[in-house]
Amino acid sequence: MENLLDKIIAHKHKEVAERKSLYPVKLLERSVYFNSPVVSFKKYLLREDTSGIIAEFKRKSPSKGIINKYASLERTSIGYMQAGANALSILTDTEFFGGKNEDLTEARKFNYCPILRKDFVIDEYQIIEAKAIGADVVLLLANVLDTQQIKQFAALAKSFGLEVLLEVRDQDELNTINEHITAVGVNNRNLKDFTVNISQSFNLVDLIPNEFIKISESGIGSAKIIHELKAAGFNGFLIGETFMKHPRPEIACAAFIKEINAFSTTLIKHKNEHYVQKS
Repeated sequence: MENLLDKIIAHKHKEVAERKSLYPVKLLERSVYFNSPVVSFKKYLLREDTSGIIAEFKRKSPSKGIINKYASLERTSIGYMQAGANALSILTDTEFFGGKNEDLTEARKFNYCPILRKDFVIDEYQIIEAKAIGADVVLLLANVLDTQQIKQFAALAKSFGLEVLLEVRDQDELNTINEHITAVGVNNRNLKDFTVNISQSFNLVDLIPNEFIKISESGIGSAKIIHELKAAGFNGFLIGETFMKHPRPEIACAAFIKEINAFSTTLIKHKNEHYVQKS
């Protein structure tokens, strides 16, 4: 199978070069969001009695093709938060995921919550751009950037008040963690062939230092898995396709969070019954 990640990154270099010429940094700095305070991703994910769900909006993917071409960004993003999601993830890559910067800006208009800019960052320009379009968090990929780039990009993001989610896939990539990182996400999807293996999260969770927020990404489709991931030590769960393949993603999100709450209630009930029986 063709290495999809290499194809995406090659296109991203061309795209960023074009955007730099069309929207220079001086222009980005004039954005109404450039000097606005950010909403803390970390604080929202550490809130007690919340779902931990980072609900994602994406129209298509390289592996699945069109997922939901007609979903309303306004209705979906507002619905996600009303359903009990802790944060939003907005795809801004156009070529492969059908997103655009304007999607994030639109979500920002309607929601006061942390918003992750989900894209393939290969240049400092994209960090500045993220701030200009209203993001609170940027994603850095450990299998795209080297250790020095990750530290440099994360420090720049932090200087703008942005928080940083570092995405890893294996133990070696954990060596790229630095003091400017806010959260470490384990991607259960292989970005070279887009296959999914949820065991990736369980294999790596104990190797991530506890001072970082821990997030499991991709392939999460049941309340039982959420419970197991929480028990293992994860704070957040990035879910996109599970919701977006539904005609009304926000309704799917609400049903999923309701299922998580019901599952937790059942577990507590069983534990209490077991305690009473032992007493």
